[in-house]
Amino acid sequence: MSPMNKIKGIFKRALCVLTMFVLVVGCADDAVIDTSTVITDRNWSYLKKVRIPVKIEDERKAYDVYMNLRHSSNYRYSNIFVLIHQSGPTLKKITERKEFPLAYSDGEWLGSGVGNLYSYQLLFKKNYRFPAKGTYVFEFEQNMRDNPLREVSDIGLRIAPSKPSE
Repeated sequence: MSPMNKIKGIFKRALCVLTMFVLVVGCADDAVIDTSTVITDRNWSYLKKVRIPVKIEDERKAYDVYMNLRHSSNYRYSNIFVLIHQSGPTLKKITERKEFPLAYSDGEWLGSGVGNLYSYQLLFKKNYRFPAKGTYVFEFEQNMRDNPLREVSDIGLRIAPSKPSE
């Protein structure tokens, strides 16, 4: 085997090991849920609430709760208003109105972009403790003036254990 072929073989093995490491580290997510629902035709109507149930096994843990959002570059606004409804085993239905900024004042999107889509994980509850074990339901309802709200492609929920502050 020539020295060049040996180097190529070592490089291929190192690349393979590095790829496997990245995949293992990337998959080591401890989120209770991280899911999104596709918005049909990128037109989010008031009537089309996105409903996501989640089972909480440990009410003693503190969680960070996020709304997942994806929109196209043709989204017309620099923010979004959303009604977030939450209900659960010992929790009467509560509703919060949240505004999330999506762009800087110069129009540059805050989310991470791939192609024509921009993705966000928008924190709306930090160090939140669920009142009891059981299934909770989160519903997301767009609360903008436009109906339907155009160019929103996905809405979802992520709940992960809070990390200690560094």
